Amino acid sequence: MNSTAFHNADILIPNNSVDMSKWAVIACDQYTSEPEYWDEVTKKVGDSPSTLSLILPELFLEESNVTERIGNIHTAMDKYISDGIFNEYKNAMVYVERIQSNGIVRKGIVGAIDLEKYDFSKGSTSEVRATEATVIERIPPRIKVRNGASLELPHIMILIDDPDETVMSTIDKDSMTKLYDTKLMQNGGSICGYLLDEATQEKIDAALASLSDQETFNNKYGLENQSVLLYAMGDGNHSLATAKEYYEQLKKSNPGKDFSNHPARFALAEIVNLHSEALKFEAIYRLVYDVDCDKLIAGITESLGLSEDPSAQWVNIVCRGKERKLYIHNTTSNLSVGSLQNYLDGYIKMNGGKIDYIHGIDNVKALAEKHNGIAFILPDMDKSELFPTVIKDGALPRKTFSMGHADDKRFYIEARRIAE
Repeated sequence: MNSTAFHNADILIPNNSVDMSKWAVIACDQYTSEPEYWDEVTKKVGDSPSTLSLILPELFLEESNVTERIGNIHTAMDKYISDGIFNEYKNAMVYVERIQSNGIVRKGIVGAIDLEKYDFSKGSTSEVRATEATVIERIPPRIKVRNGASLELPHIMILIDDPDETVMSTIDKDSMTKLYDTKLMQNGGSICGYLLDEATQEKIDAALASLSDQETFNNKYGLENQSVLLYAMGDGNHSLATAKEYYEQLKKSNPGKDFSNHPARFALAEIVNLHSEALKFEAIYRLVYDVDCDKLIAGITESLGLSEDPSAQWVNIVCRGKERKLYIHNTTSNLSVGSLQNYLDGYIKMNGGKIDYIHGIDNVKALAEKHNGIAFILPDMDKSELFPTVIKDGALPRKTFSMGHADDKRFYIEARRIAE
């Protein structure tokens, strides 16, 4: 088994003593400009066992007490283990069905990715690749969370390009043991998980191996002599990059040690078919604030040649309640988001200010008004472009797309030991 980078793993699931509706919490990189969301989560959870105690919402990454928060996370991990709240399933994969807030079911398989087969650098030819640029500066704070942690919890979602559904079709959930079934807080829908038996795991592995066949890969994308891309990052790009960097640091600091079966070599993740009807690619909008709005708009208009004359790239600019759709004539990237991001990065570096990445048009407009800033609204990306673009051009600009609404992002449930 495990002929590709996706493996089974020893997976931890809370036992029946835990209220799963309070245990499951949304990915830490959501609602970064909305503290009220996390305040409400804290109220709902109370003193109950919860993944909220095991993660660091990115909202708090720059808080003065972040070191204390990280220490509390490590303490909570050890306490939950010693309290015996987990059932551990050896050599397991978990089949997940998530009913999203829109009622559509998203199917996935939770297992472990072999970090030896992953490289997040632009131009990578590894079997597992980043789909957008990785911001190296965002990794060290996350390594502080992982360093000394006894557990990992994934919000990583990895995509496979499987138009014929050869992988998910191997699963008969009616013959499987149900591990959990719960509603998710804050308009998150609901989720259930099933333990996959060994025979089904073998079928999954065979189907994935078939997708990774070199000739099949070349024919699918009309390529010659290109390294196979089987797993493309969907969500959690920086979380997987953090796991990779932490693993590489461990190897460097322990020369000569055998890491072939070290738990840090792997990272828990969920694989999902790109062609699932539940996956809708949506643009991630930019919120810029603590800037001179008039100066920024004047500068970007001149630099990118913005006008109302139509062209292939465009952006809607919302400021002080007024919205204008402008077309980009001096492009610096193949995508609108790339041209915009290139300018904003340079402007903020020279002039200061803050940029946040927001899901939902209404959200970004409301936040622009709240912060007296500017909202930049971008076109959606066709998901069929993802694999061919990453194969041919490398990683996309960071925060190019989001898979659906914030409410439908992955919730933490499964965990895995990462310490020896």
